[in-house]
Amino acid sequence: MQNGFSDDIMNDVRGRFAHVESCPFEGPRVFFENAGGALTLNSVVETSAKFAAIPDNQGRANAASRALVEIIERAKADMALMMNAPGGQFFVGESGTELLFRLIMNACLARKGQGVVVSSTLEHPASRSAAARWAREAELHHVVIAHDDASGTIEAQAYADVVTPDTVVATILHTSPVTGMGVDVAAVSRAIRATAPECLIIVDGIQHAAHGAIDLTDYDVDGYVISPYKMFSRHGYGLAWMSETLERVAHNSLDGGPELNWEMGTRDTGAYATLSDVCGYLEWLGGVVSGAEGRRERIVAAGEAIHAQEKALTDAMIDGVGNLAGLREMERVSILGGADNDAREGLVSLVVEGVPSVEVVERLNAAGIRTHLRKADHYSGNILDPLGLDGCVRVSMCHYNSVRDVAQFLAVMKDIAG
Repeated sequence: MQNGFSDDIMNDVRGRFAHVESCPFEGPRVFFENAGGALTLNSVVETSAKFAAIPDNQGRANAASRALVEIIERAKADMALMMNAPGGQFFVGESGTELLFRLIMNACLARKGQGVVVSSTLEHPASRSAAARWAREAELHHVVIAHDDASGTIEAQAYADVVTPDTVVATILHTSPVTGMGVDVAAVSRAIRATAPECLIIVDGIQHAAHGAIDLTDYDVDGYVISPYKMFSRHGYGLAWMSETLERVAHNSLDGGPELNWEMGTRDTGAYATLSDVCGYLEWLGGVVSGAEGRRERIVAAGEAIHAQEKALTDAMIDGVGNLAGLREMERVSILGGADNDAREGLVSLVVEGVPSVEVVERLNAAGIRTHLRKADHYSGNILDPLGLDGCVRVSMCHYNSVRDVAQFLAVMKDIAG
């Protein structure tokens, strides 16, 4: 079956990840729950085990300690390359959610009493809740822009219509984990800065990170956060980048310590080292699909190839595979954001008329297709409530999935929606 990748590349890609075809608890399955956490690179598993056994800490006068420091610095340099960061700094924390709260908190407190915080209803509560709370604490007015229910995303013009010269903090969601639709971060940033050039702009990149290249220079923002377990690494930490402007605002730090240090306590060297594994994987993939020689060029090529592969997957899911009808042809199936949406990033959320979404997920799982139920709760109600839905089925793919995986899904959906 035709993929965005050749069969040889697809085999090589799948061979670099753990548990591609089989769950260690349930046996063979198709993994379409990547938005909940992507598969882990085998190299990340090996690196994690290696560093878990090392007893030394950073900042000591011995060779092991110096090596750990060098590994962390190399990982930060790899992240700067991978995300095309224009200066500033990277640091790790408890999770992506915790880091969004920290960045937004400190941005708001740095502009206390000075104006407006702008967010959107598209956002995950990690940024929406942080902006709401810290706008109150910092005596700022919080404005929440409505996203477009039909398309499942938000356009730059929606920000341009609301931003005023006294907008001091703005938050942007790069990709929705419910609709799967991306946002043009660079365009939104330009729209904000056209009116409020000194605004501190913080981006939730958690859902986007696995689905295409990141270009912080192009985005012109002040903060960007990812969760590495959703980008082929592992659980237990988040990664944030901040601009030179944001890193200098007042923040928690030890008296007498380095002024620009944002990390609290000793970091896990293995967490940083696995980021270098992710960077190395993208360099490998970009070289295979493009033949590019420069490191950044290979990373960009990998992002383009990942996007193309995932578009092939979502197109197959919507339009059909071989003699299997796609979701578009299933009369009882409705697709959030519509069947034709260029903003889609590797994810299709759907409902089946007459079949509760929880039952659809259960029947898919019983047939060996792992998906996820999104409920109209504090995580997803902002998207589902305006649509009159109490839940939906999230089918989230990544570039190591195949059209054959999609065909297995459609065969089961034919029965469920028939």
